[in-house]
Amino acid sequence: MPAPDEPYDLTVLNPSTEEVVSTVPGATAVDVDRAVTRAAAAGRHWAGLAPGDRARALRRFAAAVDAHLEELADLEVREAGHTIGNARWEAGNVRDLLDYAAGGVERLSGRQIPVAGGLDVTILEPLGVVGVIAPWNFPMPIAAWGTAPALAAGNAVLLKPAETTPLTALRLAELGRESGLPEHLFQVLPGAGRIAGDALVAHPGVAKIVFTGSTAVGKAIMAKCADRVKRVTLELGGKSPNLVFADADIEAAAAAAPPSFLDNSGQDCCARTRILVQDTVYERFLSLLAPAVESVRVGDPADERTQMGPLISRAQRDRVRGYVPDDLPGIRGRCPDGPGFWFAPTVLTGLAPDAPAATEEVFGPVAVVLPFRDEAEAVRLANATEYGLAGSVWTRDLGRALRVCGAVAAGNLSVNSHSSVRYWTPFGGFKQSGLGRELGPDALAAFTETKNVFLSTEV
Repeated sequence: MPAPDEPYDLTVLNPSTEEVVSTVPGATAVDVDRAVTRAAAAGRHWAGLAPGDRARALRRFAAAVDAHLEELADLEVREAGHTIGNARWEAGNVRDLLDYAAGGVERLSGRQIPVAGGLDVTILEPLGVVGVIAPWNFPMPIAAWGTAPALAAGNAVLLKPAETTPLTALRLAELGRESGLPEHLFQVLPGAGRIAGDALVAHPGVAKIVFTGSTAVGKAIMAKCADRVKRVTLELGGKSPNLVFADADIEAAAAAAPPSFLDNSGQDCCARTRILVQDTVYERFLSLLAPAVESVRVGDPADERTQMGPLISRAQRDRVRGYVPDDLPGIRGRCPDGPGFWFAPTVLTGLAPDAPAATEEVFGPVAVVLPFRDEAEAVRLANATEYGLAGSVWTRDLGRALRVCGAVAAGNLSVNSHSSVRYWTPFGGFKQSGLGRELGPDALAAFTETKNVFLSTEV
């Protein structure tokens, strides 16, 4: 690791070929400090613009992303190994987030509160400079989750992408400038977490940090922010349950299970990797699940027919392998041999409920199937991890669906579905899965300070 002020480069590899895609200069602590100074000045100008002008600028940015959607998707395929279909969705999600946030600029209003002796109003003011630290698993959309509402609320944004996936972030910043965003309002700082990331978190000129990543790193960031009482939003790990009751449509539940934990090669905090199945339909569910998993097409992510690509890196593949000893029973799909960070779709059976693969976040294409007797045991198993990000309940009984959703400690639940993320609904976790909420109608307010003003009428 270089010294904080020593120049260094980041090497971007194609996860499906292990070939070098690009080399990018890494930001030093000095670079971060200069970027904060520039961002603060740009942010003051931006916040002073009429709301309609800010909204139009963000819509132009969204239009530029839409015009370059295929370019951005291709870049995501090469730097992150995502399937081309997923990559197109991700670029489109950035566009949609910018459009949605633009619609909130002119609706970001305070309140008038009844008081005696005068008029009391609240005003929502931008924080100033916001630091967004984005992960490598969904580089484009998660970067936009913080960036779009922060800009819409009148802030400047410094985005630090993951070390392995800086290219789409850099291109988005270029599109922002080309579409007319003020210079230095939205800057990207590619760099090592222990250099650029630490400098961004510690900088006194940064008012808030938005971080998506591991729980361990999130805790460390929160501790560093505490010294300056700096605001944080944390979207951290997950080990999400998929509860399948005997009265559910078992065929539909089995068919929907593989995409729920194999999407993005399982590198998804919301992945339904703990499949809990009522014991009376357990064997039937497995008999339906096996062919669905074995038929998943793993290969070249640029191929339109591919359903799953590689893992992000050799280190990640080695980590996933550590959870899957060769002698464990289960269902295994196929993946390519040769170059690339490939791992076959895997479902483990016969594990104890407290086994590491059943309780820890593997972050790969690996799920565990566990039986349960009744509703009470299903809820107990669902809650038996330190995480609480997402989950699914499969049942035809509406009352049971509502009871179980009320009892499972998770921020995002779906019934007869695995949907977790919509840009117009709130997203976030319970327990060790995070702090705060992103997306939805309240997203802009999370990037503001509430100022209360009382006007006396008695003078």
